[in-house]
Amino acid sequence: MAMESQFIWLNGELIPFEKATIHILTPALHYGAAVFEGIRSYNTDKGAAVFRLTDHAERLLDSARVFGFRELPWTMDDVVKAVKQTVKANGFADCYIRPLLYLDGGGWNLNVDGGRPSLAIAVWEWKNYLGEEALARGIRANISSFTRHHPNVMMTKAKVSGNYANSFLAKTESVRLGFEEAIMLDPQGYVAECTGENLFIVRRGKIVTPSVEPVLEGVTRHVVHTIAKDLGYRVIEQPVSRDQLYNADEVFVCGTAAEVIGLREIDFRVIGGGATGPVTRQIQKVYHDAIRGRLPQYEAWCEYVDESQPLKLPMDSNISAA
Repeated sequence: MAMESQFIWLNGELIPFEKATIHILTPALHYGAAVFEGIRSYNTDKGAAVFRLTDHAERLLDSARVFGFRELPWTMDDVVKAVKQTVKANGFADCYIRPLLYLDGGGWNLNVDGGRPSLAIAVWEWKNYLGEEALARGIRANISSFTRHHPNVMMTKAKVSGNYANSFLAKTESVRLGFEEAIMLDPQGYVAECTGENLFIVRRGKIVTPSVEPVLEGVTRHVVHTIAKDLGYRVIEQPVSRDQLYNADEVFVCGTAAEVIGLREIDFRVIGGGATGPVTRQIQKVYHDAIRGRLPQYEAWCEYVDESQPLKLPMDSNISAA
């Protein structure tokens, strides 16, 4: 996966990719004192459109508040404009977008108030997180030996960078064991989520997803809820036990990076027919049409990059701002 681009937005300026660096003593690097978002832009008939951009920008700032950042110099509108500006400056249509709000200097006393915040936005071209083949076949997963954070140990409703050491441990273990994803249980032993995706099961025509207490309430999770209900399915939030996964007709996961992907096998047990199931395929299709701006009822989710927005490019740039 090539993550290079031409420009990165940093504290209000577009700077060349190679100059977007931080010092080795930046406290966010040492303590995970940062929050972030994962967002995607898609090519549509009307040009590049960032999917659910305002919702992601709102969650970024909500995460910052949950972590303890105060009096931030950026508003939600600032983040939205900066994302569009960065996508436009790099000339991308299909791309992944990573805003990172981090503690930049100070904070060595483990006090957020002792540091200063910085905001960076990077974009790069990226296809499906779990691979194109996964769309049709589904993927293999296992129940991780690592437990999802307790809600009062780490803030599970915020995308705090430090939280993802938990996901790194789980995903690395699963991949080394030959699986493609890890399913994490909550501290009470119920199914929580995967390392970067929310999880749904299909059983006898109903869709069930774990209760929200220990999980990140994903933006894509909300999209799937809406699509499923619009398709006529009943979506239930309730505790889900491990064995309910094994007996499900279908299991699928969703997230900005992964989009909507079926699980064909969990803990060496074949799920349903051993491939992406019909309900998952139905939701997949609507989701893929929605992100491309093809469905009028969901077009408000697509926030088009404003071609008239002026760019402030570095003086040595040879990219036209027209």
